[in-house]
Amino acid sequence: MTVGTFLGGFDVSAVHPHWLPLLERFEPQLTQIAARISARGVTSQGRTSQDRNSQYDDASRLPASAPAYLPAPERVFASLAMAPSAVRAVVLGQDPYPTPGHAIGLAFATERHVRPLPRSLSNVYKELHDDMGIAPAEHGDLTVWVDQGVLLLNRVLTVAPGQAGAHQKMGWEEVTSAIVSEVASMGNPLVGILWGKPAQTLAPLFGSTPLIQSAHPSPLSARRGFFGSCPFSRTNQYLVEQGAEPIDWQIPAGDAQASLFY
Repeated sequence: MTVGTFLGGFDVSAVHPHWLPLLERFEPQLTQIAARISARGVTSQGRTSQDRNSQYDDASRLPASAPAYLPAPERVFASLAMAPSAVRAVVLGQDPYPTPGHAIGLAFATERHVRPLPRSLSNVYKELHDDMGIAPAEHGDLTVWVDQGVLLLNRVLTVAPGQAGAHQKMGWEEVTSAIVSEVASMGNPLVGILWGKPAQTLAPLFGSTPLIQSAHPSPLSARRGFFGSCPFSRTNQYLVEQGAEPIDWQIPAGDAQASLFY
């Protein structure tokens, strides 16, 4: 694929070639999703927010220049920059951050400069510290996890600015189900980390893959089973049991950021 290649209205120029046959099968559905997003615009209702620390936590407070959807078009499929066969762990969330400037196409991650961190990510870091003794990072760049084969995938790949959950049931669920099925079919050492009920609906698609299921790290639910679930150490235990290397969950504090998208 060349730079600026679109499929069903979405930029797939950064997608690993091994994913393209799957996405091409969903081109009619992607076209329909794009049309629904366009029709819905930023007046969408039906918020089911999982991260309400945003200064833009409702559409009425958005600037006039707000985009039609988040993340940016070239980052909607950013999680698919790695080959399916390279995936060793799937961290499955719900939908992107609704705050403009936060969502980058990788579940829970942000650009390095974003402050304050989304509260869901802060809770992930708290659990990482409690589980592994790793000090919380000051930034949200999770590239080091991606580089080790951690697929940071949301159940729904776009969101309306200021309206978390607005793009649920638009068709993304079928696309991400196929993505999970593709990864599970590789037969490689794999662990599924499913945070929240939308993510847990995909549990059957993992087959015999070891799963770690808990509440979502949102401040609305983290104390109902996310804290204390030890997902990071358990993932490494499951990988080692499958004969694979554990993941180094440490997040560097340096300023240099690997370029995942360009």
